[in-house]
Amino acid sequence: MSFFTDLAHQYIDGEWKAGSGSWDIINFNPYNGEKLASITVATADEVDQAYRAAERAQKEWGRTSPYARRAVFERALRILEDREEEISEAIVAELGGTRLKAGFEIHLTKEFLREAVNFALLPEGRILPSPGEGKENRLYREPVGVVGVISPFNFPLLLSTKTVAPALALGNAVVLKPHQNAPVTGGGILAKVFEDAGLPAGVLNVVITDIAEINDAFIEHPVPGVISFTGSDHVGRHVATVCAAHFKRSILELGGNSALVVLDDADVDYAVNAAVFSRFVHQGQVCMAANRILLDRSVQAEFTEKFVAKVASLNVGDPADPATHIGPLINSSQADAVTKIVDQAVAAGAKALLHGRTKGNLVAPTVLTDLPADSPALRQEIFGPVALLVPFDGEEEAVRITNDSPYGLSGAVHTADVERGVRFARRIDTGMFHVNDGTVHDEPIVPFGGEKHSGVGRLNGDATVDAFTRQKWISVQHGRTRFPF
Repeated sequence: MSFFTDLAHQYIDGEWKAGSGSWDIINFNPYNGEKLASITVATADEVDQAYRAAERAQKEWGRTSPYARRAVFERALRILEDREEEISEAIVAELGGTRLKAGFEIHLTKEFLREAVNFALLPEGRILPSPGEGKENRLYREPVGVVGVISPFNFPLLLSTKTVAPALALGNAVVLKPHQNAPVTGGGILAKVFEDAGLPAGVLNVVITDIAEINDAFIEHPVPGVISFTGSDHVGRHVATVCAAHFKRSILELGGNSALVVLDDADVDYAVNAAVFSRFVHQGQVCMAANRILLDRSVQAEFTEKFVAKVASLNVGDPADPATHIGPLINSSQADAVTKIVDQAVAAGAKALLHGRTKGNLVAPTVLTDLPADSPALRQEIFGPVALLVPFDGEEEAVRITNDSPYGLSGAVHTADVERGVRFARRIDTGMFHVNDGTVHDEPIVPFGGEKHSGVGRLNGDATVDAFTRQKWISVQHGRTRFPF
């Protein structure tokens, strides 16, 4: 199978077909510029077809035995494992992901599929007491019906799967819109895996399109009861606004500006390793990446010397080469944006300990220090290989600087005293924080999500059940109610 030939299509009601829009999405390899596929975008009418197919198919799928649904996910996991090498090649080609990144993404995708196997059996009803004589209150948990999913370009296979798979397992149907820079790894591969696993036609649909073609049709459509969006806070704000106007639930997993904090008693060598991975994995195109690295002044000199040396040793180049650590950014717009942030920061007084150059979509690592306190770079998400080193004097200042961000997604603190680390973590306004580890983590049963501009709602584990089901109260009066009139 050639993924970029066979799967670069719309997938609606069990059929692979071309879109009928007025223009094509050209899918390029971000490293060498090779054209991978040309995909005619779906129109608003085709989005409607996908949602209507999902609406029809969900009724039967939602009534299917949870054990039968579970079997589909068991088969899907086996298929994914059998095609792991092909999928890895697709991640390298379509995303510019390194071999390490591809393996990391596939590993996590399999973990989330394994957990989805259990989701089919997870929802439980409850019987609650009533003050009324002879009355029984039953609380049922039902699928929401149809879920619309919008996934991003950075970890598209993983971030599509972690939403789509549990939503399906819980008895919903899904319409997935992958990012236009990741139509195959974010959409086509997942659809093919589930098709081959025996998922009924219409239960999962994939539309490859853009707001320029369909405007807000994907989120305004009357069929989906929940829209799950992963992406920037700018777009997330718009998604939330439109959903609210149409009385839909929105689950928003948005950007971050995470801090990795190194306290005065930290193991510096270990903290350096954690910081390099947390900042530069997948070229820094990770919402949980450690944009800011905060250093107690007592360890600043030692950490900085070792950190800069390790970053300077990272190999930049062809992501297909197993020795490469830093591959290309996803497109030229992203590379230009990151380059501009660095240039502006240096012009405003920041000192470049390493100043990576940009060649095409390859952006070599940059390490900046001495940033002015009001530097815009300190308060924004930098989706690229740029590390900001920020000194502090004592924990109080570290807490203040860490919280001085519109985002609150992830973070980490390094200290010899674990409980000191926990106390520090509890003072930070984030959805997730890690003691003596990196900032980039996602586990299937642990609630994932952020505060402030980093999102609304949680996914994973019980939080996913809450996101993609609804509770329904049915009361039964076994006796007779005495009405006042």
